[in-house]
Amino acid sequence: MADKMTPEQRHRCMSRIRGRDTKPEMTVRRWLWHQGFRYRLCVKELPGRPDIVMRKWHTVIMVNGCFWHGHGCQKHKPATNARFWHEKIARNQARDKRNQAMLRAAGWNVIVVWECQLTPKRRQATLRDLDLALSRIVLQHSARPAGYASPPALEPLTAAAEPAADYGPKPDTNRKSRRSTEK
Repeated sequence: MADKMTPEQRHRCMSRIRGRDTKPEMTVRRWLWHQGFRYRLCVKELPGRPDIVMRKWHTVIMVNGCFWHGHGCQKHKPATNARFWHEKIARNQARDKRNQAMLRAAGWNVIVVWECQLTPKRRQATLRDLDLALSRIVLQHSARPAGYASPPALEPLTAAAEPAADYGPKPDTNRKSRRSTEK
């Protein structure tokens, strides 16, 4: 099957795909913030510069795009330049595996969230899984003896999220009006 775009159009289209602050990543970040988790973004000192790093809980969350990281859900394979894309995705998968192994070896919990799990049909179940995984991590962390260095790494989890508007009303930031109504 031939590509419907010229090489120049395809190049322009592919070059505009962002690697940071993507919709799936923003969805997970908003959900985490709404749940009270605080985090850092793309910490350079860690292997692979994970998307979300929660140092307090020794946990990283990687939000992966299904196409770029070769998730099994991908139904569409590139028709043009297929060899290049196959090799690129294979390199990405090898790099992801290597980075996750290094993070686990250093005592970090690694959670992978796939883009396809952020669809409206799967969102709530994935968020429950993410919440469960983070609850286990928090409980393990709080139950450690004083001299214990780091909790054992959990098995990888795949999870997802969606915009904050779907998680209930936003908190009232106008404290003055709220106080005056409480009196």
